[in-house]
Amino acid sequence: MQRAHKVFTPKEYLAQEEAAETRSEYYRGQIYAMSGGTLNHNRIVVRLIRELSLALGRGPCEAFSSDQRILVEKNGLYTYPDAAVVCGDIQLAPGRKDTITNPILIVEVLSESTRDYDRGDKFKLYRAIPTLQHYILIDQDEVRVEHYRKHKNDWVIESYTRMSDALTIKLGEKIVKLRVRDLYDKVKFST
Repeated sequence: MQRAHKVFTPKEYLAQEEAAETRSEYYRGQIYAMSGGTLNHNRIVVRLIRELSLALGRGPCEAFSSDQRILVEKNGLYTYPDAAVVCGDIQLAPGRKDTITNPILIVEVLSESTRDYDRGDKFKLYRAIPTLQHYILIDQDEVRVEHYRKHKNDWVIESYTRMSDALTIKLGEKIVKLRVRDLYDKVKFST
């Protein structure tokens, strides 16, 4: 006999998140605990946020870290990507002051446990965000950065596997250049 899983409403999830010491994602009535990051994961995220913030400056675009919740309104996914950028006015979920709905860029740092989900089902869910133009995956176990860019109604992928590579991203009116070497600064790969 299978044990029935409790189905949570978004309202129950959000109330639980406000009181929780750790963050969780929510999708279709289920709450999923997020695992902690490794040293490599944290190094990459810190450098990424630094590079994005410096490149965007005081303009209309703003970078957010993994503490910022995103709602994909069309499918009900509440999630905390490793980084996100919003250009222009921030749109919030109805009745919320802590949940953004209009990122132009989302970044996930891949781990062994999230790699397939981030590349597959999660990317499908993210694609329902009308404002999303860029999705970047950064592998923490090898030099590999994947940049998915929306082109008309399709997504084009560019992969970067050398430390000398650089991504060029148009965010609002800014052209942002992210050097792979900077993203992987101090990252230690297993031999």
